[in-house]
Amino acid sequence: MAPIRQVQITFDCASPSRVAYFWCEVLGYVVPPPPEGFATWGDYDLSLPPEKRDAGFVCQDPSGVGPRMYFQRVPEGKVVKNRVHLCVRVGTGLVGEERLAALEAECARLVPLGAVRLRLLLADEENESCLVMQDIEGNEFCLD
Repeated sequence: MAPIRQVQITFDCASPSRVAYFWCEVLGYVVPPPPEGFATWGDYDLSLPPEKRDAGFVCQDPSGVGPRMYFQRVPEGKVVKNRVHLCVRVGTGLVGEERLAALEAECARLVPLGAVRLRLLLADEENESCLVMQDIEGNEFCLD
């Protein structure tokens, strides 16, 4: 069996383009160019029947190294904690106060984008500190 080389992360959400643009800002990702014949994704979206508009959206790592992210509209809202979540690695290699400062600085950048700070988990014998947050639709993620 050939090894898997690429992974796509898929989010269920109410507003795919809105959530995708949020994660572009968080991760430094980009939206790929619109389909041929369309100047913008908005133009493309308007060409679809109303029920198909904003049904799905993509963002990707501009370097091609990170996973592609796909956002798909679903009718139901989020009701329980995620079983899978993203960890945004802003404190890699840092410990103590230096790590906490990096986590807090990134939190301060993300809150104006619509992220919500939930709780700070301080370092213990096994884990370094991390900051639990929610994206603009309530999906949990960590700054670690």
